[in-house]
Amino acid sequence: MTHSESEAARTLATPGDAAEAPMGHGAIILARHGEPALSRKCMITSDQYRDWWGRYEIGGLRAGQTPPQTLLTAAEGAGAIYASTRPRAQETARAVAPGRDVLVDALFIEAPLPPPRFPAWIKLSPRYWGVISRIWWHVFNHHEGQETRAEAEVRADQAARVLIARAGEGQDVLVLAHGYFNHMVGQRLKAHGWRLAHNQGFKYWSQRRYEKR
Repeated sequence: MTHSESEAARTLATPGDAAEAPMGHGAIILARHGEPALSRKCMITSDQYRDWWGRYEIGGLRAGQTPPQTLLTAAEGAGAIYASTRPRAQETARAVAPGRDVLVDALFIEAPLPPPRFPAWIKLSPRYWGVISRIWWHVFNHHEGQETRAEAEVRADQAARVLIARAGEGQDVLVLAHGYFNHMVGQRLKAHGWRLAHNQGFKYWSQRRYEKR
């Protein structure tokens, strides 16, 4: 999957003049979106999870959430803000950085989660189906014609290079995207000589800050 920043990116707000960047590298902050509206409190089969994930991908955030101050502060200090094309990421961007220019790019969408086909009598919550599906995708290359792990790793490296180039302009870069693909991008940042300086884990609204070694 190949995406160029100039072709895939668009703005959520009216573009403004970019501030002149200082010398040196800014930090790269990978943040996970807020809590989605679609409930995980159900017991479903693997086939039903496939449908559930499809609805999850086009859904937005649960109403009434407030972003943590630490993420709001990160957005205030960022010279560039990216979001994936998924509604939950874009709504997160609007909540975290209202009125700011946001580059929306499919380069940052989540890696796919096609579940293995289990017997219909096996019912689990979407949370556990997600874990099982990720293992089958990551370890056993179960992709059902969607993006493979190898392809996602290439995309993650492309994303890391885009972010490194932008951070090289001297200001922090904030990405509002998805838990697992953010992790994959983080691994590529490390391979390119960046260190994980701050880690809030994988929860909603969490962030991981990478700095150039």
